Amino acid sequence: MGAGPQGGDTVEDTEPRKPEPAAADGEDGPPGPPAPDSSTGGTGGNRDAEGEAEASRRTRRRTGIRIRRTVLAIVLVLLVPLLTAETALRVNYMGDPADGTHTRNRDAMWLGHAWVDGRKKDADLKALARELKTTGIRDLYVHTGPMEHDGTLPKSRYPRARWLVDGVHRQMPGIRVQAFLGDVLATESPDGMRLEKAETRAAVVDSARQVLDVGYDGVHLDLEPLHSGDRNYLSLLDDIRAVTRARDAQLSVAAHQIDPLPGFHSFWGTVAGHPKWWSQKFFGQVARRVDQIAVMSYDTMQPLESLYGGYVAQQTSLALEVTPPTTHLLMGLPFYHENRFGHWNHAETVAAAVRGVRLGLSRTDADRERFGVAAYIDFAATEEDWTSYRDGWVR
Repeated sequence: MGAGPQGGDTVEDTEPRKPEPAAADGEDGPPGPPAPDSSTGGTGGNRDAEGEAEASRRTRRRTGIRIRRTVLAIVLVLLVPLLTAETALRVNYMGDPADGTHTRNRDAMWLGHAWVDGRKKDADLKALARELKTTGIRDLYVHTGPMEHDGTLPKSRYPRARWLVDGVHRQMPGIRVQAFLGDVLATESPDGMRLEKAETRAAVVDSARQVLDVGYDGVHLDLEPLHSGDRNYLSLLDDIRAVTRARDAQLSVAAHQIDPLPGFHSFWGTVAGHPKWWSQKFFGQVARRVDQIAVMSYDTMQPLESLYGGYVAQQTSLALEVTPPTTHLLMGLPFYHENRFGHWNHAETVAAAVRGVRLGLSRTDADRERFGVAAYIDFAATEEDWTSYRDGWVR
């Protein structure tokens, strides 16, 4: 109550209020307050609008929660098996190799094309002889191709092959020289060699005869990407083996890695379009058809040295399990240096590979005689690579 103008007296009306006149028939009374309507922003309309907004917010929250849960589930589905597998590889790298798991003097090395196209000279051959003298290397896979997609091999690609073979036999007694014949297969692109063609396989067999006529001690076949279960490849090996046996020569192959998990090549083929691995069964089928099988145990996608070493230990065991004792098994060593997806130079070291090989050999067949390692490749090798190989494997 407010104060009056005269010292606080209360002000009161001096005359009574008159009533509002009644509306005459047919006339409207004085306007009242607007009716509650959401379209006019009345109290009821505000409540409805606020309710709808709150419902929309709840729906968005629920949708966001469902999306986050779905993403988390997908991450867990992919990440948990990966972490489990990587942990297993790390554990696989632990322990000490058994005594005696060193070179059997049955190692090998891949050599580049420069040895047969005229770039290498007598001085290079003498230097190679000095390098190999303190190793267990007894087979050289010398790049003599590539073959044409139809399986033929132009003689112009290896003009100095006879010089190399004769020079190795003269300066490095006991070391064999095998012709490394390769090509890309049309398995993942429209271009390449097609093994399903009988005439192509026959031409590859003729190319094998061709290099043996030059004086090579064997044929080393490297066809990629070769998918697991390829019956045409097995048929080709049977045909070439008949030729090499008749010449008392070697048949060797560069082999893909074995499924680290059962059926993994099928899964990876679906996800990436490149199966990469062979089943263990197919690896054994190949191994029974050749004199030597060299696993390309590099380009493994492993990010740490310990994981790479554990992976090589696993690959060594898987290969030993299905390679007959009459076949010479070799595990590849990365004598090259790249940084890209699939191959990390800091992880894929010769030292880790050698330790992995020894661990796998120790756990699976420590006394196996027909066993060795194969270094890839001569022109990229560093002194550290050679030292790691000698200290870890040759001793």
